[in-house]
Amino acid sequence: MRLLDELSDEELIAVYEVADRSVPHLRANFVSSLDGAVEIDGQSKALSSDSDSRVFSMIRRLADVVLVGAGTIRDEGYNPLKLSAKAREWRTAAGLAENPTLAIVSSRLELSPVNPVFRSAVRPIVVTHAAAPPDRREALEEVAEVLVLGEAEVDLPAVVEEFSGRGLQQILSEGGPHLLGALTHADLVDELCLALAPLLAGPGSGRITAGLPSTLTRRMTLGSRLVASDDYLFFRYLREA
Repeated sequence: MRLLDELSDEELIAVYEVADRSVPHLRANFVSSLDGAVEIDGQSKALSSDSDSRVFSMIRRLADVVLVGAGTIRDEGYNPLKLSAKAREWRTAAGLAENPTLAIVSSRLELSPVNPVFRSAVRPIVVTHAAAPPDRREALEEVAEVLVLGEAEVDLPAVVEEFSGRGLQQILSEGGPHLLGALTHADLVDELCLALAPLLAGPGSGRITAGLPSTLTRRMTLGSRLVASDDYLFFRYLREA
């Protein structure tokens, strides 16, 4: 198993880079405790560390669009999506936009237009459906592009297709659990990057996925594994060919 601390940024990027960026690819990234908790006191940040933050930032650097559920935006206190100068320089050299686009999935549009997340470097996209409250949609159109995909619920396959049509093939889902559950149900998850924090959180917290129960499983293949000096483990699983 490779030691994360010994890898340069370029070597770490190579671990997570996809073979062909022109092919649509949806990657989910989560951190979990050893006993499966996705949060402590309602936030995943309590499970993070410097090594996890480093991997998180490198994975973000590779994304065309970062997909997040509205609940995660509210609960985690998401900051505006703005990459560091070093990351922007790398992306520009690689022929990518300076910053990825933030896309927020919301059925009820319970998002405040003054939320700091709408001050991201690129104008965010809010994805909703036709039955969402029109007054909330109108308010959010002042600070974001609002995409209406689906009649009574967000049509996630249509979201992926829409992004691909815009040249945003590399999609990174950062949560939350209900969004991952919906993406899994729609069979859209091509990759899962899972960080294991060396903590036992005990009962009470949910898992990295949530939603309607299902007995359908999807086989994944281990693509890479890293260990950090702080005992965090980082696994990259890919959809089985």
